[in-house]
Amino acid sequence: MKLDLQNNIRFSDLKDIKTIYMGSPEISKNVLEGLLEMGLNVIAVISNEDRPFGRKGILTPTPVKAFALSKGIPVYTPHRIRKEHEFLKDIPCDLILTMAYGQIVPKEVLDHPRIACLNLHGSILPALRGAAPIQRAIDYGHKESGVSLMEMVEAMDAGDVFDIAKFDIAEEDNYTSLCAKIVDASIEVVKRSLLGVLNGEIIGKAQDESLVTFAPKITPEDEKLDFSRSCLEILHRIKALSLTPGAYAMLGDEKLKILDAKVYSDEKRGQIGEIVEAKKRLLIQCSDGLLEVLSVLPQGKKMMDARSFCNGKNVLGIVLK
Repeated sequence: MKLDLQNNIRFSDLKDIKTIYMGSPEISKNVLEGLLEMGLNVIAVISNEDRPFGRKGILTPTPVKAFALSKGIPVYTPHRIRKEHEFLKDIPCDLILTMAYGQIVPKEVLDHPRIACLNLHGSILPALRGAAPIQRAIDYGHKESGVSLMEMVEAMDAGDVFDIAKFDIAEEDNYTSLCAKIVDASIEVVKRSLLGVLNGEIIGKAQDESLVTFAPKITPEDEKLDFSRSCLEILHRIKALSLTPGAYAMLGDEKLKILDAKVYSDEKRGQIGEIVEAKKRLLIQCSDGLLEVLSVLPQGKKMMDARSFCNGKNVLGIVLK
């Protein structure tokens, strides 16, 4: 699919662009909220289906769906958009804009808008194509991230890039704080470039395939910490998964989520995974030194600082698995 700029349509304002927005999670809802405040004319939303939530399994709409309905925007939730997209014939639009939708979008949908199907991707493309660019940027120790405004094509995140809003990843950043930066960058890049793209004034640039890297989705196996790795690798994994879903280790038969930490020293004071200090501070032995845990979420309890956790439980000498 290529942008159709042959019809002489020109836009002077975001409110003139009939837009279908595709997204599902909280970060996508926050972007949608910002776009509406900016004046983008969102005529419909496509999101994932309601899913069971909580212990009682109550069917719950995605954050994007719930927010869109609260604003009176029609919402469509196809089970598999690859096969269920006939409804689009009744919704002519100029633009489809996606941000963390969660399904592969077929050619029939890519070809639907009069002008373009664009995506807000949370990385500096061609780096970190794929499902989890925000988490993997932290996990891989990147110092910079951003949002790429790109053309959607059938290959995953492979379309031309029109603009990138970049920002630094600070030492204290985690997944939660980086999501907030992604939202701001998404709104910035739309405000700066969307009209120019649709009016043919900003030309997309092909990605350099030799520089492509990937960001595979976070799996349950990724959430379990491996203390045989280096302190820095473990720290990056903790921050990449904090505050949600949370990286964890097994403390006996219970999950202990570790939500914040820092590298303490390069000392060797115990076996791999052993809690070697648990009073004023909580230290865990890793392959190349000690990791100081700063905050935890014990199973069945609320988040607490490490010192409070140590006061309530004798964990010295326990080996985390």
